[in-house]
Amino acid sequence: MSVYKSLTTSDVILTPFKTNKSFSFLGNNFTSSNIGIDRFIGTNSPYISGSDTTGQIVSQSKSLVYDSIKQLYYSNYLRGKDGSTVLTSSILLDGVRIGQSGIQPMYDNYLSNTLEANRLFPTASGDEIGVISIPSNLFGEYIQPGTFRYDYSGTVNTGVEIISISGSITDDGIGGLFRDNEKIGDIIYHHGMAIITSAGSSITGSIYGTALYGTGVYSSANTSDLNFLITTTEATCSFQSSLTIYESQYKCTFNPSEFNYTQNPTAISGSTNSGIVYDFLTGSYFEPYITTVGLYNNANQLVAVGKLSQPLQSSNVTDTTILVNLDL
Repeated sequence: MSVYKSLTTSDVILTPFKTNKSFSFLGNNFTSSNIGIDRFIGTNSPYISGSDTTGQIVSQSKSLVYDSIKQLYYSNYLRGKDGSTVLTSSILLDGVRIGQSGIQPMYDNYLSNTLEANRLFPTASGDEIGVISIPSNLFGEYIQPGTFRYDYSGTVNTGVEIISISGSITDDGIGGLFRDNEKIGDIIYHHGMAIITSAGSSITGSIYGTALYGTGVYSSANTSDLNFLITTTEATCSFQSSLTIYESQYKCTFNPSEFNYTQNPTAISGSTNSGIVYDFLTGSYFEPYITTVGLYNNANQLVAVGKLSQPLQSSNVTDTTILVNLDL
């Protein structure tokens, strides 16, 4: 008989489940090849090729960083200093154009939940933003909401004096970045992007309203503060990654007339090539022990091997089923 047995689709069960892993990195290790956390400053200024660059790993234009972040994550939610809309889209609905003309926004902006979003973005000339970019090989499918933390400490030169500064930036689990109970930006979990938007004066103040986040919730971080947060090596970035692992379960069932002959080479009574087995192995009551299960592809190539925790004796009267779990 053949040593192979074909499996049908009913013999295979694919089960997904979520896994999380915690990471914590020091600022002086952000740029190492096996970490790759990059930080950028974006500026609302005209683009000039080859100048005004930012980034510790990949050099980027500050102007292009600002424009890219605005287009990807804030084009539907731009607000003025008083909370009013400063850019609206031009929408064609049933042949009738509604709204004011302006920059066509992204449809999604990569929201973290289904709640009404109210993202704010600095739009005054010269306003700056900060970006902490975590690579996908670290966060997997997305950063687990509520686990991002950015601790920092050191000194800042304000131009007038040198002051000590320390603190933590955390996410609120629904896409906001907070420092000392004040919102300073947003985090895009599925892209690993932590964006600090409060460095520009055009969005500071109590623009969120008392009903949603409380009075004066936006931080008034200044430019020197932002430069320190983005460039300091005295920082620690920690978060949890999320990854879906698919577990395949193979049900290997054989009846009493199958796999009733041992493959153990010690069963050969003569030389290895003689093929003559000991007499006690040829009786109808012989039931070999199963120790290993191999999974083969359609070309009969071995792709996986499973070892049983203890030998399993096959039965010559009932079916035998072995479950093989394989995580991918």
